Amino acid sequence: MSGVGPVEPGEGTHAWDTSDPHDAPAPGEVPGSTLGAGTAGRDRTPAAPGTPATHRSPGSRQFPGSRHPDGFPGPRGFLGFLGASAPSPLRRLLRRPARLYAAHRRAALAALCAALLLAGGGYLYATRPRPPEQAAPAPPFPSQVVDVSYLGEVLVPPGTRPRTFAFEVLLGVESGPPVTVTRVTQPYAGISLTSAPRAPFRTKAGSAHKVVITMRVTECGKAPKDAGLPFIDVTLRNARAIQVHSFILGTRYAHDLSEALQVACSNDSGHYQNA
Repeated sequence: MSGVGPVEPGEGTHAWDTSDPHDAPAPGEVPGSTLGAGTAGRDRTPAAPGTPATHRSPGSRQFPGSRHPDGFPGPRGFLGFLGASAPSPLRRLLRRPARLYAAHRRAALAALCAALLLAGGGYLYATRPRPPEQAAPAPPFPSQVVDVSYLGEVLVPPGTRPRTFAFEVLLGVESGPPVTVTRVTQPYAGISLTSAPRAPFRTKAGSAHKVVITMRVTECGKAPKDAGLPFIDVTLRNARAIQVHSFILGTRYAHDLSEALQVACSNDSGHYQNA
């Protein structure tokens, strides 16, 4: 039994300071062994014959924080990794956008915000609630746009039957679709009526027709002796409706009609307006 005890620290040995993980013994090293006093080297397990010796230089150590979080070494990450090994045109192509953004970051952000506001405003304008479209207004009733005015007496042609007389009126259409006159009548039972042009005839908006109203007394007992407020009935038709409208032609028409009736039913009625 040998009297040599365990080697204590301080007797020509150095304890391993394992606070630094990079100072830990490499694989194959025997911690705690020395070559002797004054020797700072460390014993290593002899390598197999023919195995080349490897030496770790101080610059080859990996210190904490030397690896970029994105997985590529270097302080600039992916761009730094490509910049170190990529050709110069590619390196310039990759670095130029970053430099431009860094130099004009505020202007780029302002332009982006303006574009977003413009796009949002356009979307809100395009999707805004719109009032329902109003239907096209219906055309007016024919009686609202037709006017009939009295022009005066006209002579009947020679050879006309006795007790016949005629008047001329002007029928006009103010606006709207064309109006067709389908019938012209008068309210007295003892008088017949015809028109020229004959119904039906059509009148466009903004135009007028002269219409000759020819009357003949068929029975004097049923004809009025004095027409106080005479009128004619006209049947009108347009795209909106069909209406029968009574047109009062005024005092001149009432006077001329009363005189014509008196002459037609007198003893010399055969000579009234007949040659």
